[in-house]
Amino acid sequence: MKIVRVAAAVIIDKGRVFATQRGYGEYKDGWEFPGGKIEPGETPEEAIVREIREELEAEIEPVRLIDTVEYDYPGFHLSMDCFLCRLKSENIVLKEHEAARWLDKSSLYDVEWLPADLGLIEKIKTLL
Repeated sequence: MKIVRVAAAVIIDKGRVFATQRGYGEYKDGWEFPGGKIEPGETPEEAIVREIREELEAEIEPVRLIDTVEYDYPGFHLSMDCFLCRLKSENIVLKEHEAARWLDKSSLYDVEWLPADLGLIEKIKTLL
């Protein structure tokens, strides 16, 4: 099975976490933590900084690895390094996503999370 390695940013600010709605592809409209593929020769931390800059025109600082999620989708295996991140700039521009929301502890389940991201929600509750 094909393995896809990605890095995801769990951006927490003022007791809320930032979630994005996919705007393209097979899993369009599902909610996820923003991020993307790790390029050859790139560390996961470098990948997440680059991806957030490209997708959201925002600057982040990875603080620490929260978890590595391993999930089997029908056509591939996802290995997702999930980093707690600090937002360095207030400006966020959605370039590839349909929508975005800041979710607090009580609204974490108000969106339809993609399966791989759903597994992180209970851990994220403890960070809010």
